[in-house]
Amino acid sequence: MDQVLFSTPGNPVPENRTEGFFETHDGLKLRYAVFRSSASVAKGTVVLLHGRNEFIEKYYETIRDLTDKGLWVATFDLRGQGNSARMLKKRQYGHIRRFVDYEHDLDTFLEKIVLPDTRLPFYILAHSTGALVALSAAPFIGLSGQAASSATIRRLSTLACSLGLGSFPLSRKLREKPFRDNPLTSDETRFERNVAIAAAYPQLSLGPPTARWLFESFRTIDRVTSPNHLFSITIPTVVIAPTRDTIVPYIAQERLSRYFRAGQLVPINGARHEVLQERDVYRKAALAAFHAFIPGADAEVAEELEGFGA
Repeated sequence: MDQVLFSTPGNPVPENRTEGFFETHDGLKLRYAVFRSSASVAKGTVVLLHGRNEFIEKYYETIRDLTDKGLWVATFDLRGQGNSARMLKKRQYGHIRRFVDYEHDLDTFLEKIVLPDTRLPFYILAHSTGALVALSAAPFIGLSGQAASSATIRRLSTLACSLGLGSFPLSRKLREKPFRDNPLTSDETRFERNVAIAAAYPQLSLGPPTARWLFESFRTIDRVTSPNHLFSITIPTVVIAPTRDTIVPYIAQERLSRYFRAGQLVPINGARHEVLQERDVYRKAALAAFHAFIPGADAEVAEELEGFGA
């Protein structure tokens, strides 16, 4: 049997798991894993959704944190990235034909893997692009820190798609920034750990997004951030918002919360975009906010929340 999950020094695969591939509605194979807690009675299952250019290996530490708290974790690589099926022959391009395919994939994952094989109740913990699918924590609801403005990128991606060039990227291959210049995390150890994973298993990484990916993302952002859509959501949600996020601006997340009837904004002061890859002071605050969100957990996490300003 081919290896499904990968380890690097300092980042071993968590034990007590099931892994494999499930088939989507359109016949693609997406990689998944379910990690079980050793607790005799599980508190529920966290469905963990990744950001763009992320993969299961990047979340081993967070998975251990969650299973240590008595939660199971079910996660999968989004289509077109990680070790899931890629959408183009040039597999380094981040591409999507329709954003709704992400939503169909989540539905299929819940139906085929989560519902029959995990424990109730279910929670979603989602980052960036994954949160645009689930509209949960740290949602990808805007762009900043790019060479061109968000409006320019939107116009260019729309034009490229209208000319039949949707499968082409709007930028050259992305160069990995050194730690001192990176917008993702202020934790050097975790940053270098993630760099080491990508270096050891380059097939998991992704290059620049295509025009079609950007076009579909912008169109979905417009839909899910409309006041009518946000007000219609009745599922309780916590928006964990890093205030020093230069990729998804904090102001966009703050604006989202104004119309989010079932949502609560939790700022993580000083944190950058990848809050679960951040320094302990920020990361623990984000995890404490998530655990406080779980019913019946108030007393358990009260001490953890002290001093974080969350």
